[in-house]
Amino acid sequence: MKTEVIKAYSKDTEKRARYARALAHPARIAIMEFLLENTDKCCYSGDMAEIVPIARSTLSAHLKELKKAGLIQGEINPPFIKYCVNRENWQEAARCFRELFNS
Repeated sequence: MKTEVIKAYSKDTEKRARYARALAHPARIAIMEFLLENTDKCCYSGDMAEIVPIARSTLSAHLKELKKAGLIQGEINPPFIKYCVNRENWQEAARCFRELFNS
């Protein structure tokens, strides 16, 4: 059986990699679980600092990675930043991984 050489990655492959990279740390998984459990409201990073057992600066770095991947969105209300799940991208990530796991 001859395998075809991949000349370029598909958009879904690139999306899967971006989402997987963003979720590749236990703290980020915990952050996503916390935000998904609190879907009725957005949460301030200070609230999450009390739940996730990491330093605030580390939490900030993890939130930045999740935001960069598009899984969360933030709203700045100085001096606070409010975060919530980006539902559209979360559903897209679920679809991408479902297709991969079901293939």
